[in-house]
Amino acid sequence: MTVRGARAGLRGLVALALLGGLACAMPSMPISQRGERTAARPQAPPEYDFLVARESELEGRPAEALSAYRRALEKDPDSLLLHKKVAELLARQGQVAEALAFAERAHVLDPEDEGTRLFLGTLFRLRRDVAGAERMLLGPDGEPRNQDAAFVLYSVYGDVGQFDRALELAEWMVRQDPDNLRGHFALAGVLERLGRPGEAEAALRAALPAHPGSLAVYGALARARRERGDRDGEIEIHREALRANPHHHATLVALAQAQIEAGRADDARATLEEVVVRHPDDLRSAIRLGFLELEARRYDAAAARFERALQVNPEQHEIAYFLGVVRRRSGDLDGAVAVLDPIPPSHERYADARAQLAAIWEARGDAPRALQEAERALAHEPSRQLELYVASLRARTGDFAGAVAYLERLATTAPDDEEVVYNLGVVHGEIGDVEKALGYMRRVLEKNPDHAGALNYIGYTWAEQGTKLDEAEAMITRALELRPNDGYITDSLGWVYYMRARPLLENGQVEAGRALLERAILELERAAELTGGDPVISEHLGDAYLLLHDKRRALQRYEEALSLEPRNKAQPELKQKLERLRRELEGQ
Repeated sequence: MTVRGARAGLRGLVALALLGGLACAMPSMPISQRGERTAARPQAPPEYDFLVARESELEGRPAEALSAYRRALEKDPDSLLLHKKVAELLARQGQVAEALAFAERAHVLDPEDEGTRLFLGTLFRLRRDVAGAERMLLGPDGEPRNQDAAFVLYSVYGDVGQFDRALELAEWMVRQDPDNLRGHFALAGVLERLGRPGEAEAALRAALPAHPGSLAVYGALARARRERGDRDGEIEIHREALRANPHHHATLVALAQAQIEAGRADDARATLEEVVVRHPDDLRSAIRLGFLELEARRYDAAAARFERALQVNPEQHEIAYFLGVVRRRSGDLDGAVAVLDPIPPSHERYADARAQLAAIWEARGDAPRALQEAERALAHEPSRQLELYVASLRARTGDFAGAVAYLERLATTAPDDEEVVYNLGVVHGEIGDVEKALGYMRRVLEKNPDHAGALNYIGYTWAEQGTKLDEAEAMITRALELRPNDGYITDSLGWVYYMRARPLLENGQVEAGRALLERAILELERAAELTGGDPVISEHLGDAYLLLHDKRRALQRYEEALSLEPRNKAQPELKQKLERLRRELEGQ
């Protein structure tokens, strides 16, 4: 068969196969006989091996396809098509050097075939061979042979850092075909790499008259702004795109993401609200909207979002988990348990759900049940955080020896783990061995002088004792610098101010004492806000208002502390304070 005849014959067979003629050329066989069907047949014509190769290629068996193409090429060594097919498969497998040899042979067989030239140029690009790419892709006049050749050559120049030459190619592409987006994207890309962002944006915008409202152009504009760190600019581009394409789903989602990352939560909520109204099937955006409400502590709104989403998608345990978190934070503990408990072990949120349930039962004072849930979470998804939580819950159940033994075992496996040492201190504090607890905290600070928890523990302990108040204030202030939005450290600072104010007021130094007391109340109120409500903080506020002689506010705070399920060991006098104050106010 001649070269031209082989090419024609193979092309004819390909067309026949595509039209359904393959069944006539080669009868269908059961899958069980496929091995015989695809076996090499030395006496068969090259057309047979070509069809075997095509079948293997279409079925995702590239190695078998390559072998069959090679067999066909051995029988018809002057076939342009077969040389190209072997080269393409070799290139896909990363064998670029060998692919080049076959592609070069194809080029020799038909020097005018533009497809072969473009493929060769692409192979030369992979090898970063500028001269080889130029040989294939430039015409006799030194100009690119066509737009495709220009783009491949532009990419070659960009890959090797020849940005000035890449810029010339991109400008040529725009001049030759100003309505083609690819040229504008290429020009913008090289201008960005040359550090000329304003010109890059202008190159993209120059495409808009021919492609008004092009989402591809607006997407590139927004991406460029984002990569430069210009979040406000990115947001404006998304808004511009939406003016041209109202309510476009992907653009709205991208806008919301940009607003979130820019810290514009209110704007992001409004955007996501539009998403869920216009695109009700977008479950992910509904969840994100609920999560934003949760972060803003708008618990009722967050719960409503998640409840609606869960009604529509009852099998979505991810939504149930977030709904449980919201209900727990809002104080609806029964409601939280109702949606968290059914989350199955097969779901990725199972361990998180059990940990949430553990926290709920701990808040209710049921330490044994909390421990049970925490151990389930730990068994399902081990983590150091859960190990430490289990240890603390063992102490809460009264098994102090077990808690200490558990932590000491952890310490032997990780002797440098400061969190284990810290928790050993906490457990000894629970036992009432304050000095040993402080000793562990000092060991933590020897390892890490900026451990906020240990700084706060020592500072608060001294404040409770009414000793070393200056040092206590310094330690707690440092802890708060490290964790500025920690409500419990903020409470410690307020309590230090209270303890410093009390002796001043008792000794008649009213002005200095009152100033400190007002600072104490300011910090304690902030602590209550940061934590979302805590019985100890509410009692501290009651004590502060009582010292300020504001008995009604003090009573209100004591009642609040009682409603928040107080911790009896930490608040042994709360009920007596409340009853005593009620009697005083009734007697007035």
